[in-house]
Amino acid sequence: MDQRTYSQYCATARTLDLIGERWTLLLIRELLTGPKRFGDLQASLRGLGTGLLAARLKHLEREGLAHKITLPPPARTPAYALTEAGEELAPAILSLARWGLKWAMGERREAETFHPGWAVLGLRACFDAEAAAGLRAVYEFRVDDDVFHARIDDGTIEALHGPAQHPDATITISGEAFLQLTGEGLTLAQAVASGAASTSGDRGALRRLKDLFRLPTPRSRTAEAHQSADA
Repeated sequence: MDQRTYSQYCATARTLDLIGERWTLLLIRELLTGPKRFGDLQASLRGLGTGLLAARLKHLEREGLAHKITLPPPARTPAYALTEAGEELAPAILSLARWGLKWAMGERREAETFHPGWAVLGLRACFDAEAAAGLRAVYEFRVDDDVFHARIDDGTIEALHGPAQHPDATITISGEAFLQLTGEGLTLAQAVASGAASTSGDRGALRRLKDLFRLPTPRSRTAEAHQSADA
């Protein structure tokens, strides 16, 4: 497969030559939360055929953005992981996520899939470092069949797939309630009161959870909406 190029000696154009093809940025998004097997990537990127997935992974390998590894025991299976160059795309992807939360999300479309695990990057994108000052706690989230956790350490965050070894607080919630929690104004307290969620662990850590992640206020991109707001 020939690689298309903008043929411009410009850092932005050169970067888009590497990651601008369809699905490439989403592959990097998946790998930013840790190594993934080929099947894991297929499951998360519904609509991406086997042949195209293999081609995109070869492209990332060829360009030095990803490489093959063997997962540690007990898995011991082949997987893909980002290189240092691939990892350094994290700030750009998080910025795109924050922009999308403000300007692009809107209501969920009928044909759109959703994986709660995608929230791992969302936690990093919406993290409020000032609100987390002085806090050291590990939160484990169980959303339907997905499990992920966030380690907060005095204004920094590490968010990863999989269970935490020693969580300070655990949040168990249905996928539907989780979507409402992240996009429709539902609070965790309301979800617990309705029976759609439950919490356990350190009460102080749970109380601080509501302040740690701040979703940007959604905005409309249309000129009409801006004119109405200015009127």
